[in-house]
Parts: sequence; C-alpha cells; structure tokens
Amino acid sequence: MKNDIILAGVGGQGILSIAATIGMAAVETGLYLKQAEVHGMSQRGGDVQSHLRISDQQIASDLIPKGGADMILSVEPMESLRYLPWLREKGWLITNTNPVVNIPNYPNGESIELAISKVPNHVTLDAEKIARKLGTARAANIVVLGAASPYINLEYKALENAIRNIFKNKGDKIIQLNLDALKAGREIAEGKN
Repeated sequence: MKNDIILAGVGGQGILSIAATIGMAAVETGLYLKQAEVHGMSQRGGDVQSHLRISDQQIASDLIPKGGADMILSVEPMESLRYLPWLREKGWLITNTNPVVNIPNYPNGESIELAISKVPNHVTLDAEKIARKLGTARAANIVVLGAASPYINLEYKALENAIRNIFKNKGDKIIQLNLDALKAGREIAEGKN
C-alpha cells in the first residue's frame, strides 16, 4: 500500500493542517510517512505545495517523481493544474473550485474548469460555500480533505482521530466544526449531497 499525494494551494489556506491531519492519521495507523517541507510563499496569497508520501513499506525519498502522484489535493483550482505533470495516469485530482485571484493574469474560471474536467478521476467542490454553511469558511481545507478521504488509503476514523488531536487545544466546538467539515466533503465525494 502506498499513497503519494501532492498538496497544493496558496498561503493561508491551511495546507499545513491538511498535511498534519493526514500525517498523524498515517503514523497512528502504523504506516511510514515522508513529507517534503511545504514549499512556496508562506505569506497569504503565495503558492504553496508539499509532497506527502505514505506507505506500509519504508520510503526512500520525500519527493514524488513526475507522473508518480496518486493524488493532487488542492485548496485552489489553478494550483491544482500547476501540478498535473506529477499526477499518474489513473490518479485523482481533488480541488476546491473557489479561486484565489492573486495574479493579474489569473485564467478565467471556464478555462480552469475545462482543464480539470479533462482529468478522468476528479472531484470538484466549492469548499468555502460548504464550510460557511457549517459556520466558518476557514474550514474549507478540511472540507477538501474530506472529499479526498475516500481515495486515500487511510481509515476515515483515523482522520477523525487526527483532527481531534490536532485541534484539541482549540476546544470542542472547533473540533466538531472540523469533523463536520470532513464529513461534508466526504459526502460530496461519495455523491450523498
């Protein structure tokens, strides 16, 4: 078993929280984990990406080769397209559809949607809209993680436990909000919403 995942988005969208959740769930399950540091602009609005590798065997490198990613999990639609050369032929693209227009020549939404639709295995969702219905747009990253969860070789319960651990110092309300966000994203991916 292995999962090679590229996390993508822009600074301030919660890529670190996604990586921490997946990483903690993997380690708690007894799997090996390698993660390249989050690269890019750490300031709000700059592009950010990270390689996350999970396996039941030891992992030699923390970088995913081009054409080797099982998934691109992105909180920003244009950033999802930037990493398509890393996606393997039958890999999954999971992305938020709500753009962060952070450059003057940001492509129009239709061209981004068209490019995403050409990826055979993809899930798109307006994670901010879903998160706002739950109480805060800040949980959009966890909504996207929830949409990716059926395609990651981790038990859903392990992701829930990781969220409980990561947000334990924020209080029960924040924990529950993130658990609800995870569930809402998963239901979108499973076609229940």
